[in-house]
Amino acid sequence: MRFFLLLPLLLVVVTVQGQGVTYHADVAPIIHENCTQCHRVGEIGPMPFTTFEEVSAYGEFIEYVTSTGYMPPWTPDPTYSHFVGERVLSAEEIETLSAWVDAGKPEGDPADNPGLPDFPEDSQVGEPDLVMPMPEPYVHEGSMTDQYQVFVLPTGFETDVTIRSLEVMPGNHAIAHHAILGLDISGTAANLDAQDPDLGYESFGDFGFDAYENFFGGWVPGTLPVVYPEGIGRVIPAGSDLLVQMHYGPSAVEESDQTEINVFFTEGPVEREVTTGIMGPWALGEPFFIPANQVKVFHGEFPISSDISLINIVPHCHLIGASWEVFATSANGNDTIPLISIPDWDFNWQGFFTFPTLTKIPGGYTLEAIAVYDNTADNPFNPSSPPQNVFYGDNTEDEMFFVFLDYVEYQEGDEDISLETPLLTGIGALDPSGPLVKLQPNPNRGSVQLLVDPSLIGQPWEVLDLGGRILRSGAFRSANQQLHLDGLGDGVYLFRSSEGVERLVIQR
Repeated sequence: MRFFLLLPLLLVVVTVQGQGVTYHADVAPIIHENCTQCHRVGEIGPMPFTTFEEVSAYGEFIEYVTSTGYMPPWTPDPTYSHFVGERVLSAEEIETLSAWVDAGKPEGDPADNPGLPDFPEDSQVGEPDLVMPMPEPYVHEGSMTDQYQVFVLPTGFETDVTIRSLEVMPGNHAIAHHAILGLDISGTAANLDAQDPDLGYESFGDFGFDAYENFFGGWVPGTLPVVYPEGIGRVIPAGSDLLVQMHYGPSAVEESDQTEINVFFTEGPVEREVTTGIMGPWALGEPFFIPANQVKVFHGEFPISSDISLINIVPHCHLIGASWEVFATSANGNDTIPLISIPDWDFNWQGFFTFPTLTKIPGGYTLEAIAVYDNTADNPFNPSSPPQNVFYGDNTEDEMFFVFLDYVEYQEGDEDISLETPLLTGIGALDPSGPLVKLQPNPNRGSVQLLVDPSLIGQPWEVLDLGGRILRSGAFRSANQQLHLDGLGDGVYLFRSSEGVERLVIQR
């Protein structure tokens, strides 16, 4: 009897809540933050999501792709580890979208709309020291097919050059899906280019030859370029060629692209040079062979000889890849450091995943990678029907097993050095005329980034509760660092430094 009495009341509550959700007040902030970066005119999203009319026309579709986790595109498991530029909707945000659709997609008051973000059209790092464009526009046919094309850009450097960032500037966002950067000091890529009558040469998933040790990062829509902290950089050798592999998405009409690469030199000496570590099929301890009609699991190991700090990680395989898990374990097996888990591998949404801070892996640990391949007819991405035996190779029907790691030698305090937002970026950077310390985001989910004027490095800071009890303390280690507040519950706290006291809000 109690159940039947409460049920009408519950339905009334749900109905009222649904009616309270409107586009401008509740839905627009979610769409602007997570979707509009790609879904606007001139970007790769197939339809724009910038207005009430545009979003409401696809309301049911948006509800479906967000509830299933298909959109926004983010393959790493956010409960396993976190990365810069994470595009993951919270359960509350997904429920808000669903409630809005269930309520009939009400518009609400336009005055409640926060407005579109100020998406940068130019460099997100600053004024580049050098711009390296493709020699001429590349024409992508309007045949609704994907294209992977490698372009060779001679650097012309007469001496070795140290850089703090390479920024990909796509010439046509409507077809640019992602890019991979590399270096070639052998001239092999230039020879492959000369043999292909088109601009550049075709290569699926890599550069078409054994240049894996020269991977130099990449770009996917909506991500910030990696800018190395002060004293850290990479070397571009004299006379080398910069390689840009562009993945162009399918298009119904002919499109052209002339992507540019912004080069930023280091402003001071490089104390620690970035190294790319590679775990490949040689780390498996067995032949790389995937029989037809089988699900095959490979387990690779990569020993860490001395303390290192990871910058980013890139698992890589082809079409029949099903999942990845990469972690580090201590010699006695008592400690495990989770690095990345991709439970549903999707070749079309592979990425370059940068850790929020420099991430320490102690010497003596072993990096372990577990990759699952589904070579059965149940895998809709299997390029062979019926399934065929698969070996290692560069072609579409072949497969790969690689984990790329960018790292530097560890130094004390690396864990506090943020890779989240470069100090010099125009997004969230310190205003020279404003306060010398900035906390972002605020509110946050237990991790806050500190943008600090260099004059305050070494000065103390404290986090206190509203009763004045000190809960955390330390000193500013760099101009851009991450402060983890694990163990502190949701609520309002105080952040105190020589600059004064600021409210700090945690909302997980």
